[in-house]
This record gives sequence, structure tokens and C-alpha cells, in this order.
Amino acid sequence: MPDFGSYFKNFKGDFFGGLTAGIVTLPLALAFGLQSGLGAVSGLYCAIFLGMVAITFGGTPSLISTPTGPMTVVASLVVSQAIAMEGGLDNAMGIILVIFLSAGAFQILFGAVKLGGYIKYIPYPVLSGFMTGIGVILILLEIYPFIGLPSPKGVLNVISGLSEALSKINAQALILSSLTVVIIYLLPRFTRAVPSTLAALIVGTLVSIQFGFSVPLIGEIPEGLPGFQIGRLLSFDFHQMSFILSSALTLAALGCIDSLLTSVIADQVTKTRHNSNRELIGQGLGNCASALFGGLPGAGTTMSTIVNVKAGGRTRVAGVISGAFLLAILLGLGKYVQYVPIPVLAGILVTVGLDIVDYKGLKQLVKVDRIEGMVLVTVLMMTVFVDLIEAVAVGMILSSLLFMKKMGDIGEEKDVIFQLHQLKVKKPCSMKDEFVLPRDFSDNIYIKTISGPVFFGFSQSLQDNIKKLPQGSTLILEMNRVPYVDQSAANVYKSVVMDLMNKDIEVLLANIKGQPLKMFQDIGLIPHVINQESIFGDIFDCVRLLEKRFVTEDIHIARLK
Repeated sequence: MPDFGSYFKNFKGDFFGGLTAGIVTLPLALAFGLQSGLGAVSGLYCAIFLGMVAITFGGTPSLISTPTGPMTVVASLVVSQAIAMEGGLDNAMGIILVIFLSAGAFQILFGAVKLGGYIKYIPYPVLSGFMTGIGVILILLEIYPFIGLPSPKGVLNVISGLSEALSKINAQALILSSLTVVIIYLLPRFTRAVPSTLAALIVGTLVSIQFGFSVPLIGEIPEGLPGFQIGRLLSFDFHQMSFILSSALTLAALGCIDSLLTSVIADQVTKTRHNSNRELIGQGLGNCASALFGGLPGAGTTMSTIVNVKAGGRTRVAGVISGAFLLAILLGLGKYVQYVPIPVLAGILVTVGLDIVDYKGLKQLVKVDRIEGMVLVTVLMMTVFVDLIEAVAVGMILSSLLFMKKMGDIGEEKDVIFQLHQLKVKKPCSMKDEFVLPRDFSDNIYIKTISGPVFFGFSQSLQDNIKKLPQGSTLILEMNRVPYVDQSAANVYKSVVMDLMNKDIEVLLANIKGQPLKMFQDIGLIPHVINQESIFGDIFDCVRLLEKRFVTEDIHIARLK
């Protein structure tokens, strides 16, 4: 049984941490809800239900979960596609909520099968290009609301109509959105007592009301607790399963990445360690709860989490308090939210987009390997103009090919075959000072020392190099520095050894153990091609065998230095 009393030992810090996080979350939740196409209140529903459920069942005690920029970008694309297919928002709500619910279910599944630890294998260029692409999308989609115009759906439509839109700027909207950006960036230089996004929201709204600006407003939002959306969830069309599954997987994968990255940041600040798989289950349950009440899907949020921790939040109580605060806002102050200008929310989201862009990765483009830079740029462009999951998939494939190419090149640099008399290693104390072997024979004994993991990217180099051996010689394969051999490379070894034996070349193995030994046994290289008598504990045992075979009176002493 959990010790619930321990949750309240830090109640003061958790109270102020949760309250502060809730205040910071409020304007972002409204902005993301509006940007999604489902209305500002959908962002609040997400922050309330996802936030309270995910913190209760998740694996990061200080994590605050809300709508996020990346998740909202994908959700808005899903909403626009569903509306186009179903002929209106009301008709599309069933399929939209099923997608959101399925995304949560996939996250629960990912946590249950323990996929949480695999986040660390996403290469930096892929992650950097993806996050920068998300930031660019968010900024582009907010250009129209920033100047007081309704935004078209899709990045390409935004870009193609931009010149016409700039000729129709609403000057009052531009003033409000610009004022919002200025407050968000300048206020922290003077004080951090008030979250800058909240201050921008309040000031922008008051300026709009005071001066009677004619700008688009959020409009009326439902007051009170949201209704259970089970009726709409049951109204979707099964013929759209392909769209449902692909969209849900996209949201689920993105939510996992977003949340676990934030969990790592929370660990660094709090000096703790999160449970990745439990966190995915908590996020999945939270997103299911949000969908059941008509809310957006979301994820762990860096900004709100850091605010929570810096204000003293350390346990799950802080996340519950944050959600409870937003619920109180919804119940008590919802009628005032309708006066918030949309250009103010657009200004907030533009700053969020600018913060998502990975400037470090962009600066390093001119310094890093050109191929790695190409991966980042490719992922960025595909994220903005093609598809988010396809962008990550292509990035992972390119990064894997790049890694294999580099490892293959390293293998080729170390891929040196030398003769026995060239061996320059320190002998063990038990080894005598001289090898007794005739020079004309030692010239026909070759040693290949293999280092590092061996996989199929290294296979061709191995084949090309060993083909140079003369007929009738002896090859010693020294494998003491090989921790892993994959199946492709092992089969290449088997093929090479069989070819060498057909050329009357003897093959001896030295110091092979662990996974490489088991792999060679599994594919039949040992003992069917190389018998146990040809396997030795180290290279000196191989030499002792050769001494016994070929010692003569006419000797040439090959000294080891």
C-alpha cells in the first residue's frame, strides 16, 4: 500500500508549485484548444483531466501534463482532416474523440510492453529536426490569427496565401499580438513574480476591452463540468479505421517522446529518476480520460513542470492541485474567458513555437558532419511539409545507415592482416622469450585482430581483405575485443572460412567467447566448419601449436618486442 501520508510532508511546496503551474498553464491551454479547432475549452479539459490522472498514475512525481505545442499541431491536423472527410465538426467529433482515446490506449500498451526505455535511442539530429519542424509549423499556423485573420488549414495553404493576407492586416489585432510577445519576453527581465504569459493574457484582454478594439474573440465557452462523450465516441464510422489507427499511433508516439523528454528534464532538476514505462501508462490513462470528456490529447509540459519544481512542487499532490485550480477557473470564471482576444493567444503561441525551435542544433549545422546535418534538415523539411511520423521514420533510417557506414569505415581502418613475425605485443610471464619457427613458414602465418561489434556493414570489408591471403597459409582470427556479432556478419564469417578452407588455408580462432561464440555455434560455424581443436584461449596457444608442428634445426628466431 502506498504511504499517502508521505505525499503531504511537502504540502506547502506542492501547493504553491501546483498553483503556479496552473496559472502558467491557463493561457496556454486556452491557446492550444483554440488552435486545435475544437475550441478553447478543449484545452482546459485536457489540462484538467490529463493533468490530474497522469500525475496520479504516472512515473514522474513532479511532471505537469497539459496540451503541448507538438501534440496540438498533430491534433489540429487530425481535426481538419476529419472535418473534411465527415463534412463538418459535429459529424466529425465521433471519429476525432475515438482517435484521441485510441492514442491514449496505445500509450498504455507501449508502457505495458516496456517501450519507455527506447526513447534514448532516437538520434539527436532526428529529434532536433523534428522539434524545430514542430516549432515552424506552430509559428506558420499562427501568422493569420496574429494579424487578425482566420487561419487556413495546412502549412502549404498558409504559405500560398500569405501575400494576400498581409494586405488585409487588422492593425488592432497586430498591436495586441505584438504587445503580447513584448510582455512575454520583457517582463521576466524585471520580475518573475507573475508568469509572463498570464500577464500578457490579462493585459492584452484589458487593452482590447478598454479601447474597444474590433478583433476576433474566443467567444462563449461552456460553464460547469463537461459532459461524458460516450455517445459521440460510439458514433464513428468503422470504415475510417485506417485513418483512426494511423492518426492515433502518430499522437501516441509523439506524446510518449514529448512526455519522456520532459521527465528527463524533471529528473535533472529534482535529482530523482522517473519510471519511463509507468509514465507512459499514466499518460495513456490521462489522455483516455481527456478524450472521454471532449478534451485534447496532451503530454508532459516542460514549462509548467519547471515552474512547479522551482515553486517547491515535488510530489503528485502538486499536479492534482494544478488540475483542481484549472477546474475552479472553469467553474467560476469561465464566463470571463470569452473576452480574451484571439490575437493575444496567437502571440502566446508564436512565442511557444519560437521556444520549441532547437537553435543549438541549427547552429551546429555548419560544424557537424555534413551527412548528420542532412539528416536534421531532411527531418525538419518532412515534418513541416510531409508528415510527422514519416519524418521521424526517414530520419531514423538515415541515421541508422549513417551509423553503419561510420562503423564500417572504422572497421576498415582497423581491418589489418599482418604476418606472425610482425606481432608486437607483450607476452605473458609464462611465455618463453622466443618463438621457434622458421622464417619461411612464419611468413605464411597471418593474424587478423578484430575489434568492436561486428555487423553487416563490416561484412564486405572482411571478405575483400581476406581474399588476399595466399594459398596454403594459416590465418589466426583474434576476437578478444569483439563483444557482439550479428547474424549477417556471422554468416559472412562462415562463408569466408569455407572459402579459405577450399583454398587450403587453415583457420584458427583465438579468444572467442560470450555472444560471438554462441552466434557462431548457432549458425553452425562451430563445430561443423571450425572444430574445437582449432579454437584457442589466446593467440599464444595458437603459436604453441604451430611450434609443435614446424620446429626444425634450421631455425629463425622471431623475437617479440
